[in-house]
Amino acid sequence: MGQRITRRQFIWRGAVALAAAAAGRVARAAGALAPTDTAEVFFTRDLSVDGLLSVYARIHQGLVGKVGIKLHTGEPHGPNLLPIELIKGLQAQIPGSSIVECNVLYGGPRQRTETHREALRTNGFDFCPVDILDADGDAMLPVQGMKAFLRRPTPLFGDASYAPGEHLREIAVGSHLLDYDALLVYTHFKGHAMAGYGGSLKNLAVGCASGQTGKRQVHGPGWETGPVFLERMTEAGKGVIDHFGSHIAYINVLMNISEDCDCFVDAAAPTMDDIGILGSTDVLAVEQAAIDLVYAMPEGQQRDVVARIESRGGLHQRETMERLKMGNRRYELIEL
Repeated sequence: MGQRITRRQFIWRGAVALAAAAAGRVARAAGALAPTDTAEVFFTRDLSVDGLLSVYARIHQGLVGKVGIKLHTGEPHGPNLLPIELIKGLQAQIPGSSIVECNVLYGGPRQRTETHREALRTNGFDFCPVDILDADGDAMLPVQGMKAFLRRPTPLFGDASYAPGEHLREIAVGSHLLDYDALLVYTHFKGHAMAGYGGSLKNLAVGCASGQTGKRQVHGPGWETGPVFLERMTEAGKGVIDHFGSHIAYINVLMNISEDCDCFVDAAAPTMDDIGILGSTDVLAVEQAAIDLVYAMPEGQQRDVVARIESRGGLHQRETMERLKMGNRRYELIEL
Protein backbone atom coordinates (compact mmCIF):
# COMPACT_ATOMS: atom_id res chain seq x y z
CA MET A 1 0.00 0.00 0.00
CA GLY A 2 1.47 3.39 -0.95
CA GLN A 3 2.03 6.19 1.51
CA ARG A 4 -0.20 9.21 0.85
CA ILE A 5 0.63 12.86 1.39
CA THR A 6 -0.89 15.96 -0.04
CA ARG A 7 0.91 18.33 -2.37
CA ARG A 8 0.83 21.04 0.33
CA GLN A 9 2.48 18.70 2.85
CA PHE A 10 5.11 17.74 0.33
CA ILE A 11 6.11 21.32 -0.42
CA TRP A 12 6.33 22.31 3.24
CA ARG A 13 8.16 19.25 4.44
CA GLY A 14 10.35 18.80 1.39
CA ALA A 15 10.24 14.99 1.32
CA VAL A 16 7.92 12.02 1.31
CA ALA A 17 7.83 10.71 4.89
CA LEU A 18 5.69 8.38 6.95
CA ALA A 19 4.89 11.13 9.43
CA ALA A 20 3.51 13.34 6.66
CA ALA A 21 1.42 10.47 5.32
CA ALA A 22 0.00 9.86 8.75
CA ALA A 23 -0.78 13.57 9.16
CA GLY A 24 -2.57 13.52 5.82
CA ARG A 25 -4.75 10.61 6.88
CA VAL A 26 -5.66 12.37 10.13
CA ALA A 27 -6.53 15.57 8.25
CA ARG A 28 -8.86 13.72 5.90
CA ALA A 29 -10.52 11.96 8.83
CA ALA A 30 -11.17 15.36 10.40
CA GLY A 31 -13.07 16.58 7.35
CA ALA A 32 -10.41 17.62 4.84
CA LEU A 33 -10.81 16.94 1.12
CA ALA A 34 -11.84 13.40 0.23
CA PRO A 35 -9.59 11.47 -2.16
CA THR A 36 -12.08 12.10 -4.97
CA ASP A 37 -11.25 15.80 -4.75
CA THR A 38 -7.63 15.18 -5.70
CA ALA A 39 -5.81 13.28 -8.41
CA GLU A 40 -3.58 10.34 -7.61
CA VAL A 41 0.08 10.55 -8.56
CA PHE A 42 2.27 7.53 -7.94
CA PHE A 43 5.94 7.96 -7.12
CA THR A 44 8.98 5.76 -6.74
CA ARG A 45 12.59 6.64 -6.10
CA ASP A 46 13.59 3.31 -7.70
CA LEU A 47 15.02 4.29 -11.10
CA SER A 48 15.08 0.72 -12.39
CA VAL A 49 12.82 -1.31 -14.63
CA ASP A 50 11.19 -2.78 -11.52
CA GLY A 51 10.48 0.70 -10.17
CA LEU A 52 9.12 1.81 -13.52
CA LEU A 53 6.83 -1.21 -13.76
CA SER A 54 5.53 -0.60 -10.24
CA VAL A 55 4.34 2.84 -11.36
CA TYR A 56 2.96 1.54 -14.66
CA ALA A 57 0.93 -1.11 -12.81
CA ARG A 58 -1.01 1.65 -11.04
CA ILE A 59 -1.98 3.67 -14.12
CA HIS A 60 -2.36 1.25 -17.02
CA GLN A 61 -6.04 0.31 -16.68
CA GLY A 62 -7.18 2.40 -19.65
CA LEU A 63 -4.32 1.32 -21.91
CA VAL A 64 -6.14 -1.34 -23.90
CA GLY A 65 -5.92 -2.52 -27.49
CA LYS A 66 -3.16 -1.11 -29.67
CA VAL A 67 -1.00 1.10 -27.46
CA GLY A 68 1.36 3.82 -28.64
CA ILE A 69 4.24 4.74 -26.33
CA LYS A 70 4.97 8.39 -27.04
CA LEU A 71 8.63 9.17 -26.43
CA HIS A 72 10.94 12.02 -27.22
CA THR A 73 13.62 9.76 -28.68
CA GLY A 74 16.17 12.56 -28.94
CA GLU A 75 18.87 13.67 -31.32
CA PRO A 76 21.58 11.12 -32.19
CA HIS A 77 24.00 10.59 -29.29
CA GLY A 78 22.15 13.07 -27.07
CA PRO A 79 24.11 13.25 -23.80
CA ASN A 80 21.18 13.13 -21.34
CA LEU A 81 18.84 10.58 -22.91
CA LEU A 82 17.07 8.10 -20.66
CA PRO A 83 18.84 4.73 -20.43
CA ILE A 84 17.50 2.52 -23.19
CA GLU A 85 16.91 -0.27 -20.65
CA LEU A 86 14.26 1.86 -18.93
CA ILE A 87 12.36 2.02 -22.21
CA LYS A 88 13.00 -1.51 -23.44
CA GLY A 89 12.01 -3.04 -20.10
CA LEU A 90 8.65 -1.25 -20.09
CA GLN A 91 7.74 -1.76 -23.74
CA ALA A 92 8.24 -5.52 -23.43
CA GLN A 93 5.49 -5.63 -20.79
CA ILE A 94 2.87 -3.84 -22.92
CA PRO A 95 1.36 -6.28 -25.42
CA GLY A 96 0.79 -4.90 -28.89
CA SER A 97 2.67 -1.70 -28.18
CA SER A 98 4.85 0.42 -30.44
CA ILE A 99 7.00 3.45 -29.79
CA VAL A 100 5.54 6.42 -31.65
CA GLU A 101 7.21 9.63 -32.76
CA CYS A 102 6.77 12.41 -35.31
CA ASN A 103 9.22 14.19 -37.53
CA VAL A 104 10.44 17.60 -36.43
CA LEU A 105 10.18 21.04 -38.03
CA TYR A 106 13.73 22.25 -37.47
CA GLY A 107 16.67 21.03 -39.55
CA GLY A 108 18.58 17.84 -38.79
CA PRO A 109 18.23 14.09 -39.20
CA ARG A 110 14.84 13.92 -37.49
CA GLN A 111 13.21 16.24 -40.03
CA ARG A 112 12.66 13.52 -42.65
CA THR A 113 11.37 10.01 -42.09
CA GLU A 114 14.30 8.18 -43.69
CA THR A 115 17.03 9.93 -41.69
CA HIS A 116 14.82 9.96 -38.61
CA ARG A 117 14.84 6.16 -38.70
CA GLU A 118 18.63 6.25 -38.79
CA ALA A 119 18.66 8.49 -35.71
CA LEU A 120 16.34 6.05 -33.93
CA ARG A 121 18.70 3.16 -34.63
CA THR A 122 21.67 5.23 -33.46
CA ASN A 123 19.95 5.84 -30.12
CA GLY A 124 19.15 2.14 -29.66
CA PHE A 125 15.50 2.00 -30.71
CA ASP A 126 15.80 -1.27 -32.62
CA PHE A 127 14.10 -3.61 -30.12
CA CYS A 128 10.46 -3.00 -31.11
CA PRO A 129 8.35 -1.35 -33.81
CA VAL A 130 8.81 2.42 -34.03
CA ASP A 131 6.01 4.19 -35.86
CA ILE A 132 6.80 7.63 -37.28
CA LEU A 133 3.26 8.90 -37.11
CA ASP A 134 3.47 11.46 -39.91
CA ALA A 135 5.34 9.26 -42.39
CA ASP A 136 2.14 9.18 -44.49
CA GLY A 137 0.84 12.65 -43.77
CA ASP A 138 -1.50 14.38 -41.35
CA ALA A 139 -4.85 13.90 -39.68
CA MET A 140 -6.79 16.73 -38.06
CA LEU A 141 -8.03 16.49 -34.48
CA PRO A 142 -10.52 19.04 -33.14
CA VAL A 143 -9.66 21.03 -30.04
CA GLN A 144 -13.03 20.69 -28.38
CA GLY A 145 -15.17 23.00 -26.29
CA MET A 146 -13.18 26.19 -26.65
CA LYS A 147 -15.97 28.70 -27.28
CA ALA A 148 -17.47 28.14 -23.84
CA PHE A 149 -14.60 29.91 -22.08
CA LEU A 150 -14.73 33.59 -21.17
CA ARG A 151 -11.83 35.99 -21.29
CA ARG A 152 -9.95 36.06 -18.03
CA PRO A 153 -10.19 39.29 -16.03
CA THR A 154 -6.49 39.44 -15.13
CA PRO A 155 -3.39 38.00 -16.78
CA LEU A 156 -1.81 34.79 -15.51
CA PHE A 157 1.36 35.52 -17.44
CA GLY A 158 1.81 38.04 -20.18
CA ASP A 159 -1.12 38.89 -22.45
CA ALA A 160 -4.27 39.74 -20.48
CA SER A 161 -6.46 39.39 -23.58
CA TYR A 162 -6.00 35.62 -23.94
CA ALA A 163 -9.23 33.67 -24.12
CA PRO A 164 -8.51 29.94 -23.63
CA GLY A 165 -8.71 28.21 -26.96
CA GLU A 166 -8.47 31.31 -29.08
CA HIS A 167 -5.44 30.08 -31.03
CA LEU A 168 -6.34 26.60 -32.29
CA ARG A 169 -9.61 24.96 -33.24
CA GLU A 170 -7.86 21.86 -34.60
CA ILE A 171 -4.38 20.35 -34.61
CA ALA A 172 -2.63 18.37 -37.33
CA VAL A 173 -1.17 15.16 -35.92
CA GLY A 174 0.63 12.33 -37.64
CA SER A 175 -2.06 10.34 -39.44
CA HIS A 176 -0.95 7.03 -37.90
CA LEU A 177 -2.02 8.30 -34.45
CA LEU A 178 -5.58 7.39 -35.40
CA ASP A 179 -4.51 3.74 -35.65
CA TYR A 180 -3.99 3.55 -31.88
CA ASP A 181 -6.57 2.77 -29.20
CA ALA A 182 -4.52 4.17 -26.31
CA LEU A 183 -1.48 6.31 -25.61
CA LEU A 184 1.16 6.12 -22.89
CA VAL A 185 2.94 9.46 -22.69
CA TYR A 186 6.38 8.40 -21.44
CA THR A 187 8.43 11.50 -20.75
CA HIS A 188 11.95 12.44 -19.74
CA PHE A 189 11.25 15.53 -17.62
CA LYS A 190 13.84 18.28 -18.19
CA GLY A 191 14.23 21.94 -19.09
CA HIS A 192 13.42 23.38 -22.49
CA ALA A 193 14.67 26.44 -24.35
CA MET A 194 11.20 27.66 -25.42
CA ALA A 195 8.71 25.99 -23.08
CA GLY A 196 10.75 26.40 -19.89
CA TYR A 197 10.39 22.71 -19.17
CA GLY A 198 9.49 19.64 -21.17
CA GLY A 199 7.03 17.35 -19.41
CA SER A 200 4.09 15.19 -20.42
CA LEU A 201 2.18 18.07 -22.00
CA LYS A 202 4.97 19.06 -24.35
CA ASN A 203 5.70 15.42 -25.20
CA LEU A 204 2.16 14.82 -26.44
CA ALA A 205 1.36 18.32 -27.74
CA VAL A 206 4.45 19.04 -29.84
CA GLY A 207 5.48 15.40 -30.10
CA CYS A 208 2.25 14.19 -31.74
CA ALA A 209 1.94 17.25 -34.00
CA SER A 210 3.01 16.43 -37.53
CA GLY A 211 6.47 17.60 -38.48
CA GLN A 212 5.48 20.32 -40.92
CA THR A 213 1.81 21.24 -40.55
CA GLY A 214 1.13 20.49 -36.89
CA LYS A 215 4.33 21.89 -35.47
CA ARG A 216 3.85 25.07 -37.50
CA GLN A 217 0.41 25.39 -35.91
CA VAL A 218 1.89 25.02 -32.43
CA HIS A 219 4.72 27.49 -33.01
CA GLY A 220 2.50 29.97 -34.81
CA PRO A 221 3.45 32.63 -37.35
CA GLY A 222 7.04 33.73 -36.93
CA TRP A 223 7.74 31.12 -34.22
CA GLU A 224 6.00 32.96 -31.42
CA THR A 225 7.54 32.71 -27.98
CA GLY A 226 6.39 33.38 -24.45
CA PRO A 227 2.81 32.87 -23.29
CA VAL A 228 1.31 32.66 -26.78
CA PHE A 229 3.50 29.69 -27.66
CA LEU A 230 2.67 27.97 -24.37
CA GLU A 231 -1.04 28.57 -24.90
CA ARG A 232 -0.91 27.16 -28.44
CA MET A 233 1.03 24.16 -27.16
CA THR A 234 -1.49 23.50 -24.40
CA GLU A 235 -4.41 23.72 -26.83
CA ALA A 236 -2.69 21.22 -29.13
CA GLY A 237 -2.23 18.88 -26.19
CA LYS A 238 -5.91 19.17 -25.36
CA GLY A 239 -6.75 17.97 -28.86
CA VAL A 240 -4.75 14.76 -28.36
CA ILE A 241 -6.11 14.19 -24.85
CA ASP A 242 -9.69 14.74 -26.04
CA HIS A 243 -9.11 12.17 -28.78
CA PHE A 244 -7.98 9.39 -26.41
CA GLY A 245 -10.34 10.20 -23.56
CA SER A 246 -9.85 7.73 -20.71
CA HIS A 247 -7.32 5.72 -22.74
CA ILE A 248 -4.26 7.82 -21.97
CA ALA A 249 -1.78 7.78 -19.09
CA TYR A 250 1.41 9.61 -18.18
CA ILE A 251 4.83 8.73 -16.80
CA ASN A 252 7.47 11.37 -16.00
CA VAL A 253 11.01 10.12 -15.39
CA LEU A 254 13.03 12.61 -13.34
CA MET A 255 16.64 11.70 -14.00
CA ASN A 256 19.43 13.28 -16.07
CA ILE A 257 17.55 16.56 -15.51
CA SER A 258 19.30 19.20 -17.59
CA GLU A 259 18.14 22.72 -18.24
CA ASP A 260 18.15 21.72 -21.93
CA CYS A 261 15.93 19.42 -23.96
CA ASP A 262 17.03 16.15 -25.57
CA CYS A 263 16.70 17.92 -28.93
CA PHE A 264 20.05 19.59 -28.13
CA VAL A 265 23.04 17.46 -29.12
CA ASP A 266 25.21 19.65 -26.87
CA ALA A 267 22.72 19.88 -24.00
CA ALA A 268 24.11 21.13 -20.71
CA ALA A 269 25.14 18.52 -18.17
CA PRO A 270 22.64 17.94 -15.34
CA THR A 271 23.36 19.79 -12.10
CA MET A 272 20.57 18.09 -10.16
CA ASP A 273 20.51 14.66 -8.56
CA ASP A 274 18.12 12.09 -10.00
CA ILE A 275 14.74 12.10 -8.24
CA GLY A 276 12.51 9.22 -9.35
CA ILE A 277 9.52 8.24 -11.48
CA LEU A 278 5.99 9.68 -11.41
CA GLY A 279 2.83 8.28 -12.99
CA SER A 280 -0.78 9.37 -13.23
CA THR A 281 -3.84 9.36 -15.45
CA ASP A 282 -4.07 13.13 -14.90
CA VAL A 283 -1.70 15.21 -17.02
CA LEU A 284 -1.91 18.34 -14.89
CA ALA A 285 -1.37 16.46 -11.63
CA VAL A 286 1.70 14.63 -12.90
CA GLU A 287 3.15 17.90 -14.24
CA GLN A 288 2.49 19.68 -10.94
CA ALA A 289 4.09 16.84 -8.98
CA ALA A 290 7.20 16.92 -11.18
CA ILE A 291 7.52 20.69 -10.74
CA ASP A 292 7.08 20.38 -6.98
CA LEU A 293 9.77 17.70 -6.75
CA VAL A 294 12.21 19.85 -8.73
CA TYR A 295 11.50 22.95 -6.64
CA ALA A 296 11.95 20.91 -3.43
CA MET A 297 15.54 20.03 -4.37
CA PRO A 298 18.42 21.90 -2.67
CA GLU A 299 18.88 25.39 -4.05
CA GLY A 300 22.29 24.70 -5.53
CA GLN A 301 20.91 21.75 -7.50
CA GLN A 302 17.64 23.22 -8.68
CA ARG A 303 19.07 26.60 -9.70
CA ASP A 304 19.73 25.98 -13.42
CA VAL A 305 16.49 24.14 -14.16
CA VAL A 306 14.32 26.55 -12.15
CA ALA A 307 16.00 29.51 -13.84
CA ARG A 308 15.19 28.00 -17.24
CA ILE A 309 11.57 27.36 -16.25
CA GLU A 310 10.99 30.83 -14.87
CA SER A 311 12.90 32.76 -17.54
CA ARG A 312 10.53 31.29 -20.16
CA GLY A 313 7.39 31.62 -18.05
CA GLY A 314 7.14 27.82 -18.18
CA LEU A 315 4.61 27.55 -15.36
CA HIS A 316 2.09 29.13 -17.72
CA GLN A 317 1.71 25.63 -19.18
CA ARG A 318 0.23 24.57 -15.86
CA GLU A 319 -2.01 27.64 -15.59
CA THR A 320 -3.36 27.18 -19.11
CA MET A 321 -4.06 23.48 -18.56
CA GLU A 322 -6.05 24.43 -15.50
CA ARG A 323 -8.01 27.04 -17.45
CA LEU A 324 -8.81 24.45 -20.12
CA LYS A 325 -9.97 21.97 -17.46
CA MET A 326 -7.41 19.40 -18.56
CA GLY A 327 -6.76 18.02 -15.08
CA ASN A 328 -6.30 18.72 -11.41
CA ARG A 329 -3.40 20.60 -9.77
CA ARG A 330 -4.41 19.15 -6.39
CA TYR A 331 -3.01 15.68 -5.97
CA GLU A 332 -2.03 12.99 -3.51
CA LEU A 333 1.51 11.73 -3.91
CA ILE A 334 1.53 7.99 -3.27
CA GLU A 335 4.99 6.58 -2.71
CA LEU A 336 5.43 2.99 -3.85
